[in-house]
Amino acid sequence: MKNRWKSLLFFVAIGYFWFGSGSEVYAMHIMEGFLPLKWAIIWWVLIIPFLVAGVNAIKKKVASQPEVKTLLGLSTAFAFVLSALKLPSVTGSSSHATGVGLGTLLFGPIIMSVVGFIVLLFQALLLAHGGISTLGANAFSMAVVGPFVTYGVFCLLKRFHVSLKVSIFFAAALGNLATYLMTSLQLAIAFPDPASGLLGALVKFVAVFGITQIPLAITEGILTVIVMNFLLKYNTDELKMLNFSYKEAR
Repeated sequence: MKNRWKSLLFFVAIGYFWFGSGSEVYAMHIMEGFLPLKWAIIWWVLIIPFLVAGVNAIKKKVASQPEVKTLLGLSTAFAFVLSALKLPSVTGSSSHATGVGLGTLLFGPIIMSVVGFIVLLFQALLLAHGGISTLGANAFSMAVVGPFVTYGVFCLLKRFHVSLKVSIFFAAALGNLATYLMTSLQLAIAFPDPASGLLGALVKFVAVFGITQIPLAITEGILTVIVMNFLLKYNTDELKMLNFSYKEAR
């Protein structure tokens, strides 16, 4: 009975994302050409070191542990699906989950920076979510800030002996919120309010997405726990290779 409720919750959450993604709205990914050229270049420059480090980390991981390729593919698919499903927000915008929490917990934030970048690149090319000129900015928020906050929260909670499931939930949820705070900051830097400056613009951008982003973050946290529980049950050997403690989930 307990597993049935978990399955029901999973499909309800997927439906929550899916049916909310049908509206034609402006996505939270910063769209093509929206940022001034200067800031588009700056964010591209800032993301490059993380991509170089991430590619090297992936090469080493796959070379030493080729069995984890399946989990790496799963992490990529999870991030692609969740971040592609949009939920309408206020003022004609939209919000969405990030999906980077799962891969971050399995592989760390450096590897996830490359995964998140690839996800955003394909979304820009295939789904017109975001753009190429703004890919650096979008990747920095979702593929760098989100994963590093996720990893930091998870490590902090585990250090204080918080249960594994609770740690996973808060890590994924707060990583989601950190992504959107970073995007709001990027927009505020590029478009400060004429009267109240950067801080005023930041408050306005955060308010635009805050209404829908909090329940989205909670939902993403729950989904990440559900998927991780599945992996802890059926992929214990692979998780051992990644030094993920599966005994604590029992």
